[in-house]
Amino acid sequence: MDVDAIIVGAGVVGLACARSLAQAGRSVVVLEKETRIGQGVSSRNSEVIHAGLHYAPGSLKARLCVAGRRALCDYLPARGVAHERCGKLIVATSEAEIAALEALMARGIANGVGGLRMLTSAEARAREPQIACAAAIHSPDSGILEAHGLMLALQGEIEDAGGAIALAAPFAGAVREAGGWRVRVGGEAATTLLSERLIIAAGLGAQACARAVEGFAAALIPKLHYGKGNYFALTGPAPFRMLIYPAPAPGSLGLHYKRDLGGRAHFGPDLEFVETEDYAVNEARAPLFYEFARRFWPGLKDGALSPDYAGIRPKLHGPGEAQGDFIIAGEETHGLRNLVALFGIESPGLTCSLALGDHVAALLEERA
Repeated sequence: MDVDAIIVGAGVVGLACARSLAQAGRSVVVLEKETRIGQGVSSRNSEVIHAGLHYAPGSLKARLCVAGRRALCDYLPARGVAHERCGKLIVATSEAEIAALEALMARGIANGVGGLRMLTSAEARAREPQIACAAAIHSPDSGILEAHGLMLALQGEIEDAGGAIALAAPFAGAVREAGGWRVRVGGEAATTLLSERLIIAAGLGAQACARAVEGFAAALIPKLHYGKGNYFALTGPAPFRMLIYPAPAPGSLGLHYKRDLGGRAHFGPDLEFVETEDYAVNEARAPLFYEFARRFWPGLKDGALSPDYAGIRPKLHGPGEAQGDFIIAGEETHGLRNLVALFGIESPGLTCSLALGDHVAALLEERA
């Protein structure tokens, strides 16, 4: 074998998988089609550390989010990654939404999220004087981080352990050979490598990569939906220190507010299903942002929002469909030894990343 494991995708999850395997003593190579790490989903998100309230109890999202947040609490300060435990308010902007908050509170407790407290309108305003709400959940363990700093820290640990990250090296396919995987690598320095293990953590490219693996049944590859999220930035001082989220909505966590580590305020993402990988902000969505933000911040002035950036999430559900769980497809799913393919790794994937890496590494070690 040339290497113990090849990981396809140098986003935060692919890097976390490589780190976990490298720290277990495995030789690893990460293949990345772009010329820099983290240029896809990992670089175009809210950079929020989620506590784990929103996900179905017992789901991968719930379990890995709670474990991942706890891991980040130790990892980020130890590695000098910029972050802030600013907390989050999830708000009901009318009496009719309070029941949804109460259900969310119960779900968070079931998931093992600590420190949650239901606040009255007055208690919420005591924390954030400009907030307008009928009630709120306070989640003290939520926060924000610098995603690229996290990925650079992971890269450093991979390389310190003897691993390698190959940039401008797209995955071109794989076949079973000699008890491992013969992996074709494209790009200017095209080559092949023989690896015992193969992990597909390619974000928006995961389905295409799976189709390039000989023997991976097409019926087992979930359909990919592009869930575009637009963001708008606020001109002027940030009105809130904490993250502000709406009561639960079908299909996503809802358009929310954050103050970034530099002190600038942002709103987003919304959810717009698109057909192509287009990162231009859809400025026609601005009225929706004003309408939403004024539900909890009536002081938002006309013209205060400007187009910021956009990201695309690898959704496994389409318009009108229920949101599901991550799919981590191992041998028990597709019948292919020493292959794990990750599909639909959207929010809270950033928060889950360290726990996801350990989970995937453990799956492969169990089959070794």
